[in-house]
Amino acid sequence: MKKDILTILDLTKTDIDYLLKRAVELKYMQKQGILYRPFTGKTLGLIFDKPSTRTRVSFETAMIQLGGTPLFISTKDTQIARDEPVRDTARVLSRYIDCLAIRTFSQSLIEEFAQFSSIPIINALTDLYHPCQVLSDIMTVLEKKGGYNNIKIAWIGDGNNVAHSWINASAILGLNLVLACPKGYCPDEMILKRALERGVGNIHLTSDPVEAARGADVLYTDVWASMGQEKEHEERKLVFASYKLSSKLVQYASENVIVMHCLPAHREEEISEGVLEGPNSVVWDQSENKLHMTKAILEALIGRKPDS
Repeated sequence: MKKDILTILDLTKTDIDYLLKRAVELKYMQKQGILYRPFTGKTLGLIFDKPSTRTRVSFETAMIQLGGTPLFISTKDTQIARDEPVRDTARVLSRYIDCLAIRTFSQSLIEEFAQFSSIPIINALTDLYHPCQVLSDIMTVLEKKGGYNNIKIAWIGDGNNVAHSWINASAILGLNLVLACPKGYCPDEMILKRALERGVGNIHLTSDPVEAARGADVLYTDVWASMGQEKEHEERKLVFASYKLSSKLVQYASENVIVMHCLPAHREEEISEGVLEGPNSVVWDQSENKLHMTKAILEALIGRKPDS
């Protein structure tokens, strides 16, 4: 039976723990120069409506390192751009390729692809969720903190798609997550409600970044205006001014706090230059881990033997 990853809620705690363990193993193998190419003859499709550096390159490189072939597909170059129904494209691509990762605006579009595809569909980012990003982020927390239990994670900034995926991860893994967002820029109410109803983990929402940062083991931020919100940039700069991840805010956190940002970063907006490049920053390790987690995800979805 095929499995999709449209949100982190498509996974169980056992699934996530397996992916974390396997990503660490695959990272070790790559660092040791051990060739592992189980995907000979396999093809990964990548349909991207939004620009990308890390997500596109990590998916393409992961597939190549696993011995397969990535196939980048720009939506504007397909018949989707000429109003071919998504269900038709989904069924045709299922006959050509082994897995499809989609980076787009609408979550409903990805869900329609999953409904009509017979191959695994991976959410490589939508306006609502960014599951693969947060899975690789948790891998970084695991590496730097030895685990994710009894760790306070503080999200500072916009209640965006990455924040939504952190909320979902908290609802499955039982994370201690505090989100500091300005009023009017909080996470989606239904996403938060659904996570809280699971009764797992400790998810708290505040408008005070100092409250969120106090005693935190992980400080995480993201851009204030996501793709598609460029016209709101100047307005958001005013609203979010007190949410900058500065050295002063870092002082409220635990002594060994790690600072995370999923990039690209706007220096001196959501994060200061000194913090981004400082001793607490793990941003570059975090970015690298997208490659290793992507390999673990691809292997789990398309690389297993039928009886495994």
